[in-house]
Amino acid sequence: MKRCPAVKAAVSGMSALLLLLSTGCGESTEPSKEDRSRTRLESLPDDAVKMSPADDPYPPILHAAEWNPPVPLDSTVNTAGAEDSPFIPADRNELYFFFTPDVRIPAEKQILDGVTGIYLSPSDGNGFGEAKRIWLQDPGKLALDGAEFIQGNDMWFASAREGYTGIHWFRAVYANGAWNDWMLADFDPAFEVGELHMHGDALYYHSARSGGNGQFDIWMLERIDGEWRNPQNVAAVNSSEQEGWPYITPDGEELWFTRFVNGSPAVLRSVKADGGWQPPELILTQFAGEPTLNSRGDIFFVHHYYVDGRMIEADIYVSRKR
Repeated sequence: MKRCPAVKAAVSGMSALLLLLSTGCGESTEPSKEDRSRTRLESLPDDAVKMSPADDPYPPILHAAEWNPPVPLDSTVNTAGAEDSPFIPADRNELYFFFTPDVRIPAEKQILDGVTGIYLSPSDGNGFGEAKRIWLQDPGKLALDGAEFIQGNDMWFASAREGYTGIHWFRAVYANGAWNDWMLADFDPAFEVGELHMHGDALYYHSARSGGNGQFDIWMLERIDGEWRNPQNVAAVNSSEQEGWPYITPDGEELWFTRFVNGSPAVLRSVKADGGWQPPELILTQFAGEPTLNSRGDIFFVHHYYVDGRMIEADIYVSRKR
């Protein structure tokens, strides 16, 4: 029987999870075959509450006339659990997102439920089909995956997984109808790369690294001779508030991101002119974040429902372009 170090009470949440994974001590609590076969609906707690716009005390607010008022996606995507971190690849008719069934459950328990992770919902151009889990872990091993970014047949994702200390970047390859061949894809640790978006030879990401305005800022790396180098603070869009979760439109002319405004996340857009990013404009406020766009310019984002200061669940919303 493997002897594992005790996790002190002071070490909780993600810290405890990472300690268990790096020592291999999570193996005895691997999700059962029954857990791995559960659907998202089957995984919801008995007291789960499905919120609707009519129940929402803090609905997202649109500030731009180019789009229609935001509405939640239907039940093929949204449940009474938490759908988060939406991403639509530029060249795939698919919506990727992170799901966990109960926002009250800490990360070290989410990893054991057999359902928390990255999901894919196909699109026919009119709506989205049933979402399916993307398994990015070896049989018998534990992993908590999220923060997905897809470009062509490559997926970058962040993961806390068995055998590794800390959270790392991995890359998977799409072949024969599935995402496989995941491998470690870390960046120079000095760059402190958070959630990212790549466009050409530029990589945009958020980070609390030194040299910024405090909290998270948006930074950029350049690909030089095949390597990501030269971190630069994107000063035109950063402020004393927290900025992050960048998204670049396929033409490279718009930078979308999340900023905290009046205590909650909001969606902003900066356009490029004369080779530089311009001061950003406010697009959506009130618990609206992590924007991504489809080919026609519709804005998809996550909205967290709060009641009396407590998060109830999260849904993916869309504002359709007029």
